[in-house]
Amino acid sequence: MLSKRGSQKANEPLRPDFELFERAQEHPYSPESTDGAITLCIAENLLQWPKLREKLQSIAAEKDWPEWIAAYTQLSGAPEFREAVAKFAGRFIAERELSPDCFCASAGATAVVEVTAMSLGNPDDYVVFPAPAYQAYAPDIQNKAGLRRYDIRHYADNFSPTYHPLSVNELDEAYEDLGDKFRMLVLTQPDNPTGAIYSDEQLRSMAEWCTEKKIHLIVNEIYALSQFERGVEGIPNESDYTSFLPILEDMDSPYLHWWYSFSKDFGISGFRVGLMYSRNQDLRAAYTNYNAPHQVSNLTQWLLAELLSDEDWIATYQRDNKRLLTEAYRTVTKSLDEIGIPYTPARGSLFVWADFSGRLSEANSEAAETFWRELFEQTGVLLTAPGGLGQPDAGWLRIVYSGVSPAALREAMDRLKNFLAD
Repeated sequence: MLSKRGSQKANEPLRPDFELFERAQEHPYSPESTDGAITLCIAENLLQWPKLREKLQSIAAEKDWPEWIAAYTQLSGAPEFREAVAKFAGRFIAERELSPDCFCASAGATAVVEVTAMSLGNPDDYVVFPAPAYQAYAPDIQNKAGLRRYDIRHYADNFSPTYHPLSVNELDEAYEDLGDKFRMLVLTQPDNPTGAIYSDEQLRSMAEWCTEKKIHLIVNEIYALSQFERGVEGIPNESDYTSFLPILEDMDSPYLHWWYSFSKDFGISGFRVGLMYSRNQDLRAAYTNYNAPHQVSNLTQWLLAELLSDEDWIATYQRDNKRLLTEAYRTVTKSLDEIGIPYTPARGSLFVWADFSGRLSEANSEAAETFWRELFEQTGVLLTAPGGLGQPDAGWLRIVYSGVSPAALREAMDRLKNFLAD
């Protein structure tokens, strides 16, 4: 029947919360069904979808469709699209000019991770992540590339209202453990799930460390524009955000690379558009040749290129994005403050990383999963499953606040408070 890997995947879901997620989708919360389930587990940003949909529909209706969208284009992405991306990322993220030729586009962030892993690592090499980290990184690097995930779980300093605690000291310890099998280091900022960011000094020191050790450093800035407003009550983390792109450009090292996707800052995960940026020409050549099954449709590339060319509209959209994310984050943290649940002070992203360990029956992973399931069964509120993020302590759960309406989020927090009060 199936191959060995096919048989394995037939019984191995991508995420442990998909079963409950499918149940939640059968009867979701709405103004007409206020008793429906509320999913706070999937990293989507739907807060401005009606506005973006209107804009995209107007582009598709009013603009002439160019001839090139019906034919094959370059495997790394259409030149018109990569030029638009370079201007967008240069203005809004890097704040300096970027080369269109250094971009490669794939069908979503998952494809970008997978193709990069296939191009840079050998089977059984390790990709190192500062934990907690996005759970699906593991299958993304393992399914085809055969790489392994290694989580850094302990730090000299704890998470604070400033920057992520990762330092070169932790990298040295990982290198002592893995040796030459330490092939890649992946940082995400703002982080998933903690919302932390890295300082300019941290990024430069780790870039120098990786270049010296000939280890590939990739910084995933998929949430680069999903930052909070400053000067807002209840947002203690106002650290300066430093994009990795200027550092990558300045150092011009073959070991430094950058990831991005339109899934989060623009809330169009279903469009499946991810980006890799690197000055390493050999990597781009390998990436391009692996990328044939992962190309973004030409129609999507054209549509986004037209969208990105309206820089005034993009500036307004992203300013509103910050405001809406800040409001949603405060809806969650105010409720957690009221019931005494600690959380990591975030600088951005779509998450609150909250510590429910004090409400567990026992301090172990089984009790954490029981708590997570009982919360859903009794309230219909589904948080991200506790397994797979690599955190050392049981009881920490991820709350996604951007994938539902403000009304649904307030209802979810009321249910959570009532559940913990019982």
